[in-house]
Amino acid sequence: MDLKLLDCKVSSLAVFRKLLEDKVIVLLWRLLDDWKETSVECFLSAYSEFVEKLYQKNINLSEYILKRVLENENFYIIGKAQGKVFDSYIVETVENELKILQEMSRLTPDDITADIDYNGFMPKWRTSEIDFLTEYKMRVDNLNRFGWGLWAKSNMFKLKDGQIKPVEFPDKQRLSDLYGYDMERRMVVENTLALLNGKPAQNVLLYGDAGTGKSSTVKAIVNQYSDRGLRLIEVTKDELSDISEIVSIISENPLKFIIFIDDLSFTSGEDCFAKLKAVLEGSVSSKSDNMVIYATSNRRHLVRESFSDREGDDVHRNDTLQETLSLSARFGLRVNFSRPDKKNYIAIVKRLAIKAGLNMPSDEIELKAEQFAISSGNGRSPRTAKQFVSYMLSGGTV
Repeated sequence: MDLKLLDCKVSSLAVFRKLLEDKVIVLLWRLLDDWKETSVECFLSAYSEFVEKLYQKNINLSEYILKRVLENENFYIIGKAQGKVFDSYIVETVENELKILQEMSRLTPDDITADIDYNGFMPKWRTSEIDFLTEYKMRVDNLNRFGWGLWAKSNMFKLKDGQIKPVEFPDKQRLSDLYGYDMERRMVVENTLALLNGKPAQNVLLYGDAGTGKSSTVKAIVNQYSDRGLRLIEVTKDELSDISEIVSIISENPLKFIIFIDDLSFTSGEDCFAKLKAVLEGSVSSKSDNMVIYATSNRRHLVRESFSDREGDDVHRNDTLQETLSLSARFGLRVNFSRPDKKNYIAIVKRLAIKAGLNMPSDEIELKAEQFAISSGNGRSPRTAKQFVSYMLSGGTV
């Protein structure tokens, strides 16, 4: 392989030029540039630094570079997501650059070290025969499922310093991992499918007792349907003022989004109260057809009311109460996750025990699970059931 020619080709990247900022790719590029113009010691150091960085990500160079290509955010893929038609020169450039990157991805250790005067051990990596052009075209044709750039890196995101960032290790649980509350989850799933199918979908408030699986339901739904283009952006109560900015960022995105607010509650008079109310009312600056808001709360009416809130004349008190009730009413769908009775709690425990491989007589499970719920002080809930099974597997006694 002509490494000098490949070096020149890589240097000519335009559409995918940002890839030359990637730590692994830039180290490989430097090897192409310096391999004949440096000492053996310096080359070996640069070679080993490249391999170290690659090993941290993927033993297969071809797979690594393809992943970076598919995640690359550039004007071409953003334009394709918006339905833009590009000049034939730009299309030709994209196709040529994909061939260059494919050629780079097939570099083997032998290609790099063929003319190096060194007979010692050299760490190796793997490569694959991957058609970058075909893979990229498939991605472009399915941007509403796979996303690109930032949106291809994860299915769950958070705000960090005002910027949307992918969650590096998102919760992996799926709907099949959750037991009980089938009717409640079905309501949220059906609403989510409406969003994915381009039909009117409601903002959803999941409220009820702690540990009943409200947050788990939302995250499991995202994991279940991420391959259909569903993404979650989690915001805290203090970040509600950023929702308008988030909407402007995602409004032309072909993906579908759940803006998720976990454990939501207010004290009377908080500024965030009015901000969320405005968003739920669907003002021009805070509404997009490709997004819904899902919130969880232990309170149906979301506002913690003190006795002092009830002071004042009758008119003022009634207005305050109506304002409090109106916020939860602005969620088109409200789903109650109440604490399970003993029968349902035991049913959840037994299903979790079977899945976890906890071998214990049925009557013994019933007795100890109920004792655990009482002694833990948390009462019956799916969370308590999960804690009980884990405790018993670890050798605990009740």
